[in-house]
Amino acid sequence: MNEQIKKAREAALGLLQPSKRDLEHGLELHENSLVFESYGFSPAATIDGDKLAAAMEAGASQSECEEMREDMMMTRKATNEADRKEMLEAWDASGVTCIFQNAGAEHDDPLVVMKRLAHYTYVSDLLRDVAPKAVSPDDVELAHKEGRHAFYMSANAVPLPQRWISFDDEMTYIRVFFHLGIRMMHLTYNRRNPIGDGCGEAANGGLSDFGQAVVKRMNEVGVIVDVAHSGHRTSLEAAQVSEKPMVSSHSGAHALSPHYRCKPDEVIKAIADTGGYCGVCCIGRFLGGHGDIVAFLDHIEYMVKRFGSEHVVIGTDVCHVPKRGAAEHRKLPPRPKNRSPWRSLWPESPVVMDDGITNQHQLSLAWTNWPLFTVGMVQRGFSDQDIQNILGGNVMRVAKALWDTREM
Repeated sequence: MNEQIKKAREAALGLLQPSKRDLEHGLELHENSLVFESYGFSPAATIDGDKLAAAMEAGASQSECEEMREDMMMTRKATNEADRKEMLEAWDASGVTCIFQNAGAEHDDPLVVMKRLAHYTYVSDLLRDVAPKAVSPDDVELAHKEGRHAFYMSANAVPLPQRWISFDDEMTYIRVFFHLGIRMMHLTYNRRNPIGDGCGEAANGGLSDFGQAVVKRMNEVGVIVDVAHSGHRTSLEAAQVSEKPMVSSHSGAHALSPHYRCKPDEVIKAIADTGGYCGVCCIGRFLGGHGDIVAFLDHIEYMVKRFGSEHVVIGTDVCHVPKRGAAEHRKLPPRPKNRSPWRSLWPESPVVMDDGITNQHQLSLAWTNWPLFTVGMVQRGFSDQDIQNILGGNVMRVAKALWDTREM
């Protein structure tokens, strides 16, 4: 275990202060559980600072540089031995079996969505001996049985050709991307789109007529409907339309933290009523308080008590950043300030963070601290079954429900 992972463990343990009994039981339970993250990122790789700096000096556009940076951070863990080693070290330390991997850009254009999926298809192909792409839930169970890891692919948008000929024509790529391996899609990403309003839109306009058709088509094809970045009304109306379990893969409880990325009780209940779940993320500014492992566990406990352990999961929305990453980034020349990209719609946060937030609080939510998330739930009196539901059982249940009833 490298120093970076050790420091994160120490930070979380310093806040949790578990008894020896709770610590040992939690670590053993985590090790023996199928852990299926509801939304996240596999450990990142380092960029090649010299190569990217040369491209920038040669006049590469901001878009080209961003493409190069993303490509390197996603793929070099499969082609660079040092990155592969650190990725596996971090993944092993986390105890996570499978990650519902963000493998589709925050964009509706099918070609743009395909880029990130291509990167992770390449990675999972090259890492098939240790972390293959799972096609079905059975593949996830097999990976757990064999002590391997796995990817299950998600997209941050519904790919739309934007020809606007008919509803059916516009929904063609839902099935195409399902065949390419995508098993979950965001209806919106913060902004308004033809499907509905994102969580950053003040109007909170809800699901469109076309959006209702999209939810129904995703149900038919076997793609999980995800409203993590959708507005409250869009999320609620999607749950009312969906005939299959649907989810908010990585958010939090609005009752504890009134951030627009968290879901109010009405929405969480509607999602639970479909048989789905709400995931708690590890983004401190969404969680409120000190934005640490304690605040994170508060959100989990609140939702378990209100809606039952079968409707709560963990979708960290963070990844392990390699220790060599900062040094490579320091090689890059400064670039001029750029306008906010179209996908971004981040209003000023309505959540006021507590004073005195330290590096310990921030480190406590490191992606490699998954085993201590389990220890924290043991401390709070959750049963082993409740914990295993939250760690992966609920994601498996929903994944199986969509897979088993998919359109053939």
